[in-house]
Amino acid sequence: MSEQDILASIRRLVDTEHQLRAKTEAGELDPEQEQTQLAAIEETLDQCWDLLRQRRARRDAGLPPDEVPVSPAGQVEGYLQ
Repeated sequence: MSEQDILASIRRLVDTEHQLRAKTEAGELDPEQEQTQLAAIEETLDQCWDLLRQRRARRDAGLPPDEVPVSPAGQVEGYLQ
């Protein structure tokens, strides 16, 4: 997966977030369903951003960025801010 692929995934996920919020505001989606779906999207977004940061850090260190695996959601969600 290239950096461009990761960024495209991030854009798609953000677009999906916006669509969910719009559907909820229009009364087409139950707020509880929205929250469930948003939680899953946010988890995946966090994984994408983490992967992008790790790839960039490896590249900056002169290491091959393609060798970075996607971190498990539980690990990414456990990072301290």
